[in-house]
Amino acid sequence: MSGEASTARRDTAADGSRLPRQRDTTDVGQTRLLVAVGTDKHPFDRLVDWLAQWHAQAGPVGLTVQHGHTAAPPLPGAVPFLGHDALQEAMADADLVVCHGGPATILEARRHGHLPIVVPRDPSHGEHVDDHQQLFARRLGAAGLVALCETREALHDALAAGQADPSRYAVAADPAAHEARRAAVARVGQIVDDLVARSIRRRPRWRTWPRPGQGTEETR
Repeated sequence: MSGEASTARRDTAADGSRLPRQRDTTDVGQTRLLVAVGTDKHPFDRLVDWLAQWHAQAGPVGLTVQHGHTAAPPLPGAVPFLGHDALQEAMADADLVVCHGGPATILEARRHGHLPIVVPRDPSHGEHVDDHQQLFARRLGAAGLVALCETREALHDALAAGQADPSRYAVAADPAAHEARRAAVARVGQIVDDLVARSIRRRPRWRTWPRPGQGTEETR
């Protein structure tokens, strides 16, 4: 068997799917950075603005910025959306991945050998309907599975560190991460269910003013 055929065989899983290739951190050329905000309908101006501010003073960097429903930033490599295959290729080619707190994006980045730099969407800024991305990303950050950045300073520090040494944000490529991805998605679903249940339990008490001759009654 030729070396090329042997390599192709090693790069194919038992089910015929392509395996993610291991991160190569020996290239000291231009840092390749992928930023992905996902497909949620809410804009994520905060992350895109922070990125633009960093890029203005950063050294050479090759950008791919999937900005979704956020207004197109004045940055090279900005595209609204990436198809599945294009996103896989961008993750495989990137040295660093910055993304929102979506579980599918996070687990896909890890599958390709990245420790993703994660900026979760914040509902107080109109970036999502609830705080499940924050809850999820904080759990993963505490476990060391993502580099959690919830401030501009934290993101800029992480990008500077990654540009200086991309290996700081590289992990072993994990072709079996699809199982973790399913578990993560299920966990986020449970978090959302819990949030809804708590909001129902916290409904305020409403006082009804009594009519003449009637007592006071409180209803939920």
